[in-house]
Amino acid sequence: MCSLINLAILFLVTACGSGKPNQLHIPVQPFEYTNQDEKPVGLSDLKEKVWIANFVFTHCATVCPTMTANMANLQERLKEAGAKVELVSFSVDPEQDDPAALKSYLQKFDADFTNWHALTGYDFDVIKTFVLRSFKSPIAKDTSSDQVIHGTSFYLVDQSGIVVAKYDGMLDVPYDKIIKDVKVLQQ
Repeated sequence: MCSLINLAILFLVTACGSGKPNQLHIPVQPFEYTNQDEKPVGLSDLKEKVWIANFVFTHCATVCPTMTANMANLQERLKEAGAKVELVSFSVDPEQDDPAALKSYLQKFDADFTNWHALTGYDFDVIKTFVLRSFKSPIAKDTSSDQVIHGTSFYLVDQSGIVVAKYDGMLDVPYDKIIKDVKVLQQ
């Protein structure tokens, strides 16, 4: 009985760990793309910063407006909580989403561009490979329409460029959990 209790305690201690989010451990591949202000933004610019990524496109007829509104809400909540974090939205339809289109799109959601980058400047095959390798997320062109099928998660990336957690970015965004995880990474 005693060894069973010791085993349970060992399990709890190891499960709790450092308290840092560690759901995932995926290195983000190096990149340098163009943001909504036509400035280059790359992995090297995000080094030593905590950041949250998602995938959208400006003429999305389904999930992107809700996800972008949720990201704008998250941006405001993070600001109120005093959490310093960068937001990065990668366009999954770069042929249509030039910097001006991305800027106009995010302005509809009152995006604060001081820490939110909407990236483009690559072709579809490049972003598809990047998303699959760096975030292990599905992406494909819908052959029956002009839409792109992609994941709806928000991804938390630590200061060394490792994806450490993902969250629902669509229906039940765990805002408090994301803020808590960001703050833990910043300790």
